Amino acid sequence: MTNIVTELSLAKPVVTDGAWGTQLQMRGLAVGDAPDPWNLDHADLVEQVAAAYVAAGSQVILTNTFGANRVLLERHGLGDKVAEINVAGVEISRRAAAAAGARVFASMGPTGKMLAVGEISAEEAREVYLEQAAALRDGGADALLVETMSDLAEAAEAVAAGVAVGLPVVASMTYQRGARGFRTLMGETVAACVKRLTEAGASAVGANCGMGPEQMVAVVNECTAAGSLPVWAKANAGMPRQTAEGTIYDVGAQEFAAQSLLLRDAGAAFIGGCCGSTPAAISAVVAALRG
Repeated sequence: MTNIVTELSLAKPVVTDGAWGTQLQMRGLAVGDAPDPWNLDHADLVEQVAAAYVAAGSQVILTNTFGANRVLLERHGLGDKVAEINVAGVEISRRAAAAAGARVFASMGPTGKMLAVGEISAEEAREVYLEQAAALRDGGADALLVETMSDLAEAAEAVAAGVAVGLPVVASMTYQRGARGFRTLMGETVAACVKRLTEAGASAVGANCGMGPEQMVAVVNECTAAGSLPVWAKANAGMPRQTAEGTIYDVGAQEFAAQSLLLRDAGAAFIGGCCGSTPAAISAVVAALRG
């Protein structure tokens, strides 16, 4: 069986998409509201985001399913809509992707409960992710992206769930730079994460969110040094600043694109953007990498 993650990585770098949350907020999603139910209530607006990234040149786009696990949906009284929301999320992205032959990697984020401190057991987390992963598979996802993870134990359970339903999985952690180098919120090193996620069955590893592209270059270097899997990189467009006009990200499209060349040189196989990045930034990344 062909592993689409491995296959795509052979022609690296592969350009992925950018931020979804801020793009949905531009279309009316209120700050603090769950975006995932929009797959049912505002599918046309969700598809606009996916289509904008396809038009920008993304070869891989995600889905509006980051928080569509049972634990988070139950907070909004939608625990019985897990399958419906996830299937719809994949179908929306597949419609947008079809125009250019882009691939759809379905997003799975944290449950909001930490295994490391006993808020949820490993068995419970596995069941939550198995349910979501099966729905994303049934919707037609090409692969899964376990992203923005700060608890390595939880990330490993999500990866194992994805593998169990028969899909290749990209595992992306979030790191912060401190006095001891880059570590997750729970104190795990990049090397430790790469090792554990590889053992769990990930087809690619990497990082997203939590930092701008300059720091992401250093994390990619650590990922490539720690293992042999393709590396996924989605940096923020700088770090957010609160102003009277709202949240501002300081790295513009052209600077973001210039940094993408450094990510490529560091060995990143998949390059895109996280918070604050836009279709314009992805278009600039495509132009820079092709240039």
